[in-house]
Amino acid sequence: MNTRSQKYAVNQYHIEIILAWILSGEIAIPEIQRPFVWDATDVRDLMDSLYQGFPVGCLIAWKNPNVRLKDGTQSEGKKVLIDGQQRVTALSAAILGHQIVDQEYRRVRIKIAFNPIKELFEVQNRPS
Repeated sequence: MNTRSQKYAVNQYHIEIILAWILSGEIAIPEIQRPFVWDATDVRDLMDSLYQGFPVGCLIAWKNPNVRLKDGTQSEGKKVLIDGQQRVTALSAAILGHQIVDQEYRRVRIKIAFNPIKELFEVQNRPS
């Protein structure tokens, strides 16, 4: 039996917790991560998968590293995303209404609408 301390933990969190971490800035995106590359239909599909209860993958975060973040600050004490940036950014855009920086480094909004009668998500086509 290995007596060394555990190096990682796997936890399940409700989406509300992830959104609270986004709002509080507890989840951080390191400077080395690529820009947001999903288009609006990818964001719509994530929302649909969550609504349908389908698995949407894991987020992998590194707690307490001291790395430079995309906003230029240091990550002290935050959950630094190693994997899941596209999903976290998509949630931030679709649910919280935050602007994202796209792959051309433009600040844009992604607007997703939900039709409760048809139970379908759609991309809002009007420019932001």
